[in-house]
Amino acid sequence: MAAEIIVKLENETRFEITVREDGSETRHMVTVEPAYARRLAGGKSPVEELVRRSFEFLLEHEPKESILRQFNLRDISRYFPEYEGEIRARMAS
Repeated sequence: MAAEIIVKLENETRFEITVREDGSETRHMVTVEPAYARRLAGGKSPVEELVRRSFEFLLEHEPKESILRQFNLRDISRYFPEYEGEIRARMAS
């Protein structure tokens, strides 16, 4: 069963994400700089969609319990160098 990813806007740059899977859930706080979001999504999709797809990417690479509880979206590329290219492709489709 695929994870349920719930993205809640806290303010214009901060999001609370809940990931539900296998009868448990984790919560995460993510900061997204507007310029970085435009760079990845091309300004064509809501930032919430970028965050959701970024969590889909993360869940393909690690269990929800391994995802940092608080981070800046930009930090993903430090751990997964392929992230930016992959997420741009996903956002374009």
